[in-house]
Amino acid sequence: MTKEDCFELGKITKTHGLKGEVILWLDVDFPEDYEDLESLFLEVKGELVPYFIESYRLSGNRAIVHFEDIDTFEKAEAMINLQAFLPLDELPELDNDQFYYHEIIGFQIVDKNLGNLGTVQTVHSMQAQDLLVMDYKGKEVLIPVIDEIILQAEKEQKILHVNLPEGLLEVYLED
Repeated sequence: MTKEDCFELGKITKTHGLKGEVILWLDVDFPEDYEDLESLFLEVKGELVPYFIESYRLSGNRAIVHFEDIDTFEKAEAMINLQAFLPLDELPELDNDQFYYHEIIGFQIVDKNLGNLGTVQTVHSMQAQDLLVMDYKGKEVLIPVIDEIILQAEKEQKILHVNLPEGLLEVYLED
């Protein structure tokens, strides 16, 4: 399994108790979609390693997880800051008007008024607001991911329809 075949579920943030349990912070919109996990992948030294779950208790965006063969505080402590991944086929189905960020990388961005602008390079998930990164005339442009700006994603055509606020592009083009 490679990272390209997976999505990032979250991160182990700390230990819990003395018997090998850890706290897994879930970086997802609906943590309850992942209540029945039997296993996941942890990134260890750049490689995805499968870990089997013995117990899993969800509370908000955090879960107390006890992995098979992790039975001491020391073993659990070694897992702190490891990123957790699941295969892409475990992503919940979305409505037609919704999309996952990894799906829109490479989509053509078409503005309601300005037409074709560029392509989605990546998406930055920030605490305050998520941002699309687009290359426009050799400049990096950040576009807020909000309903008023991101109008529609045409997945088959790989087009993202937007309505950019007046002056947004000019801010990035000024020297």
